[in-house]
Amino acid sequence: MSEKLEFVVTQEWNGTRIDKYVSENVSELTRSAVQGLIQSGSVLVGGSTVAKSFKVEAGQTVEISFAPPKPLDALPEDIPLDIVYEDDDLLVVNKPQGMVVHPAHGNYSGTLVNALLFHCGESLSGINGVIRPGIVHRIDKNTSGLLIVAKNDNAHLKLSEQIKAHSFTREYETIAVGAFKEPSGTIDAPIGRHHIDRKKMCVTQQNSKNAVTHYTVLKQYGGYTHVRLRLETGRTHQIRVHLSYIGHPVLGDDVYGKAYKGLVGQCLHARKIGFIHPSTGEYLEFTSELPQYFQAVLRRLEKM
Repeated sequence: MSEKLEFVVTQEWNGTRIDKYVSENVSELTRSAVQGLIQSGSVLVGGSTVAKSFKVEAGQTVEISFAPPKPLDALPEDIPLDIVYEDDDLLVVNKPQGMVVHPAHGNYSGTLVNALLFHCGESLSGINGVIRPGIVHRIDKNTSGLLIVAKNDNAHLKLSEQIKAHSFTREYETIAVGAFKEPSGTIDAPIGRHHIDRKKMCVTQQNSKNAVTHYTVLKQYGGYTHVRLRLETGRTHQIRVHLSYIGHPVLGDDVYGKAYKGLVGQCLHARKIGFIHPSTGEYLEFTSELPQYFQAVLRRLEKM
């Protein structure tokens, strides 16, 4: 059977395009993915199919159906996993820097998904399709740290709802370039696709989503700063884009800043994750120690 989500449109969304409404209310679906669901007839308003340009009205019921997953194209691979927690509903995995989360162009093997398929077999949620089974949220290839994986669709939906409601705890640590003037602060700036380089994100008012990042300075190192960050939203490349936007790009980020000698990729670690368990209702929280590459950078800065 397919999974279904149902929403009643509130007044704040009155007059919003259906594709935008669904993508904003189902955090793991991109707008293009929503448009595909609309085109296939999997999104109903008041029981009827609609065009992607349809504008919802307050009080209308929006129903989204997720078809059973197709046979997976990604193959299981016996890749070691650092599993911090596991039960019948989910796993919390500590991803190493350099590992891609799911297969994509140029990375069809050696990904976290390939490892999960070997470890979990068919026990992964199918909501995110055949290439991203179980993936509730992602972290970049060169970002290390914790992420949660759903083993069934019920767990996936409930965890996604927490992300949407901003009740999902995600804390990161990074080394940023430059000295911060304030000991803490909030970056509240919308993020969307770059209008020229479509592989990049940027702070923009055009076709963007709200993005909020809270930061706290842990220690200053002359021209560098050790920072803790808490995500209120979870946009693509959010921390990297936001820190670059305020003039303090992540150390080693060669997309939004510049490379750093001796460091492969950006110095960014997803250190803490917390959530309400989808079955027990218990709040769980996990912390990952800073990996060796991160500690090596700190030792290097201490000597400067």
